[in-house]
Amino acid sequence: MTDQYKYELVIIGGGPAGMTAAIYAAQAGIKTVILEKSVTGGLVNSTHTVSNFPSFPSIHGMHLMEKMREHVDGLNVPVEEVCELEKLELTSEMKTIETDEAVYETDAVILATGRKPIPLDIPVECEQVHYCAICDGPPYKNKKILVVGGGNSAFDESRYLLGIGIKHIHLVEMMDRFAAAQSTREELFSSGCVTAQLSARVTDLVLEDSNLVGAEVEDMKTGKKEMIEVDGVFVFIGQHPNNELFRSQVNLNQQGYILANTDMSTNIPGVFGAGDINEKVYRQITTAMNDGTIAALAAERFLRNR
Repeated sequence: MTDQYKYELVIIGGGPAGMTAAIYAAQAGIKTVILEKSVTGGLVNSTHTVSNFPSFPSIHGMHLMEKMREHVDGLNVPVEEVCELEKLELTSEMKTIETDEAVYETDAVILATGRKPIPLDIPVECEQVHYCAICDGPPYKNKKILVVGGGNSAFDESRYLLGIGIKHIHLVEMMDRFAAAQSTREELFSSGCVTAQLSARVTDLVLEDSNLVGAEVEDMKTGKKEMIEVDGVFVFIGQHPNNELFRSQVNLNQQGYILANTDMSTNIPGVFGAGDINEKVYRQITTAMNDGTIAALAAERFLRNR
């Protein structure tokens, strides 16, 4: 028999936006639960160094998220991790969320589902292609790897990889310039262990007995291709919005992000968006927390007015 629960507010997503919303909701006395498909912290868990969070000049992303989770737990907000959501019904007055183990009924919902990494577009599947340096980097100590991407994420993750003993990094970026901050670029390139290639893309991977031995890289200006010997590939080329379960109900922009109002409300009464899933110019930990704060306060007002 499927378990059934009733809450005033269900927060879908346990990243910075979702956990901030839970803290504010709990302090307002709202019966709240967080449903998280993986573990709390979201993509911040895979950030090696957070250096722009007020009060922490430098902190590991996972440690920062652990502190936030401690705050949530201290307010006795239940958190359901590794929770597989199967269906959302948001348009009714009483919203329904179905998971693989339970059904939740709620008066209000905050969608804080965030984003997921864009996969590498290659014709073969390979177990040595990764999207998280902290999660998958350690086995590549003293080995050669290829990093795809030229933004801050690619450079920050590359710095981490060198720090754990990666022998050499070949960095590939499709654009004709790197978007990462200049100081970050200078620090990475000063290591002497990085080869950088602009206006280039990975077109194929070379496997021997299911093990990666190299990557085919094309110069996009000349069309010339060369095989780079690598033991692993790490991809940091952006993210897609996690909107699969509600894109037919909530108004989204062309890229699939929630069109939220200034109070984080959506086109559906009682449904709010927060964090990286919202349409916005900047996506940072602090902007996600800002959204979570506003969404929780707006949800509290919505519930009170009812």
